[in-house]
Amino acid sequence: MSFGGKRVRVVTMGCSKNRVDSEHLLMQLSAAGWEVSPEEEPLEDAGVDVLIINTCGFILDAKEESIDAILEGVDARKRGVVSRLYVMGCLSQRYRNELPSEIPEVDGWFGAFSIEPLLRTMSVRPDPSLETRRYLTTPGHYAYLKISEGCDRKCSYCAIPGIRGPHASVPEDKLLDEASSLAAEGVKELIVIAQDTTFYGLDLYGERRLGRLLSGLTSIGGIEWIRLLYSYPASFPGDVLDIMADSPKMCKYLDIPLQHSADAVLKAMRRSIDGRQTRELVESFRSRVPGIALRTTMMVGHPGEGDKEFDDLLSFVSQYRFERLGAFAYSEEEGTWGAQNLKDSIPESVKQERLDELMELQAGISLSYNESRIGTVERVLVDSSDPASRTCSCRTSKEAPEVDGEVILECPEGVPMPEPGTFVDVRITGADEYDLNAELL
Repeated sequence: MSFGGKRVRVVTMGCSKNRVDSEHLLMQLSAAGWEVSPEEEPLEDAGVDVLIINTCGFILDAKEESIDAILEGVDARKRGVVSRLYVMGCLSQRYRNELPSEIPEVDGWFGAFSIEPLLRTMSVRPDPSLETRRYLTTPGHYAYLKISEGCDRKCSYCAIPGIRGPHASVPEDKLLDEASSLAAEGVKELIVIAQDTTFYGLDLYGERRLGRLLSGLTSIGGIEWIRLLYSYPASFPGDVLDIMADSPKMCKYLDIPLQHSADAVLKAMRRSIDGRQTRELVESFRSRVPGIALRTTMMVGHPGEGDKEFDDLLSFVSQYRFERLGAFAYSEEEGTWGAQNLKDSIPESVKQERLDELMELQAGISLSYNESRIGTVERVLVDSSDPASRTCSCRTSKEAPEVDGEVILECPEGVPMPEPGTFVDVRITGADEYDLNAELL
């Protein structure tokens, strides 16, 4: 197949793991002469020849967002705004037998592991020498590093193992090479991700090697922050906490979805950990890494959650006061263990009431935490600047991009504004439940 032009846009839905896949794809296309159209550029004015949508298929809301993006692409295809429309990723992997007949206007459907077939469809021969190279779609000073694919966990509610398959670690030497190339391009913050980062290395080396990998990453020149996301609580590798406590490059920040605190719910979720062990784990984080910022996710309305179990969750959140907490209501996903073995008997109205109550509790905790930082001096990384308002959007080591709040730095007239990608020291002057305000020192 030949194309009239060679300008491509990739729209990435869902999580940062999808973004890494998109960036590997774009690197191959860019090296083959394709011009990349930024996602933020209005499609009508972009002159895009090929539109690729990298979909998410995890839960209902994500699936609906991906379908909406596909339908918008179909509309653009019909109006001649784009010449070809391709769909890849988790949604097309999960529903590969249904989607082609339901949306026949799409020119090609590709799964979660189909970068090479998609490249060949676009007359691009994959270049093996670019395996560890990326075309960054994040700001140039931070990047995600995906250390493994798939998951061996069998949580009752999760469709990921059925979509992405079993856990498969990326060899350590390839990750260090990829991280080194990112550092050479100016990346200063590496954000380590996987479906379960704590499982890293078991399949390749017969042991958990997340700690060893993190140690290797800290030795790379140019990288100043390393942030760990998406850890699993059961059998958490303790050496990771030692590295986090001792290395100045490791952000004292951990994203660890705990999901619940009540024994009955954790058992029904098949989380391989109980409430006592969960509490002990959080206490070990606090004691072994003083000042750590914990981000977690909770689920309400899972089968087995009665009033008693929900009260346990509220008490748990009140006691441990997580710096960051998100939550969502259980939705039954076809093909999961829960859909096959548990009855989704909790009314949607009750799920929503519980979700609202939990998030109201967390809003107060977040506000209190942010207010406690007023008057402190913190080092921030500048993400973007707005000369018109003379403000910069920044983050401390305790805020991850895209999911946490920001530090809004106010720069007075006559004072040079710091450039994106630079580190500066600021004093925190104000706070709400999400964001902080600051002034330059």
